[in-house]
Amino acid sequence: MGAAAPREGLGAALARSIEPVLSDDDDARLAVAVLRLDDADRQIASYGDRATFDTASIVKVNILATLLLQAQEKERELTDEEHSHAKVMIQASDNEAANALWRAIGRAPGLDAANEKLGLSSTQGGHGARWGLTQTTAEDQVRLLRAVFGGEGQMSSRASAGLNQKSRAYIRRLMSEITEGQDWGVSAAAGSRWSLKNGWLKRSTTELWDINSIGQVTVHGRRYLISVLSGDNASMGGGISLVERAAKAAVGAVSTRAWPRPWLE
Repeated sequence: MGAAAPREGLGAALARSIEPVLSDDDDARLAVAVLRLDDADRQIASYGDRATFDTASIVKVNILATLLLQAQEKERELTDEEHSHAKVMIQASDNEAANALWRAIGRAPGLDAANEKLGLSSTQGGHGARWGLTQTTAEDQVRLLRAVFGGEGQMSSRASAGLNQKSRAYIRRLMSEITEGQDWGVSAAAGSRWSLKNGWLKRSTTELWDINSIGQVTVHGRRYLISVLSGDNASMGGGISLVERAAKAAVGAVSTRAWPRPWLE
């Protein structure tokens, strides 16, 4: 009986699905990471994993996670004002609310300290008041999502010691109630349920767009965490189309492939 053919690595499978997505957008930059939450080995598949991008408004999830983690450590509840800011910041992507909570967490130093506890190793808070210029990677955004959407057995030891169940449920609820018109992005890959946060930013120096989307989608009963980051898009609409095609391709790559198990290697 002949030897079995070697299985394709997760990264290679994802790259094979993602690269055709860029064929019509050669000038755009793209990075994608995906994790199938229900899989035993919980390995993040990534494309362009070392590339860094401006977060734009996806950092608002990170800001809220930081606020909640700081509140947990002080053993206090969020104030009514903080709840109000958090709601419109996530659901409607309100920038004034983000400004207020960015100051409340201590800006970049507060964000960076929380991210160390949440298991994010490649994210750096934006300078001064510029939270939208926080730098991140696609893999780090999936790590953040895992800290929010993963169960205790699906998070790193650092992340599982971070947000408690109540804090995670709070972020999940807000991300599942996004304002109509801002519900594009990774939701394009969803078969039924989704929770997400999008970010979009036109850079004044180049007139090009950063378009990002992160979240959880459920397809055929399976849950996926997806992060799609892009830069140098010629238009917002073109960037959204690219992100949605990439999200669909990412789920397709990991859902149709037989993932390896450590005990079968």
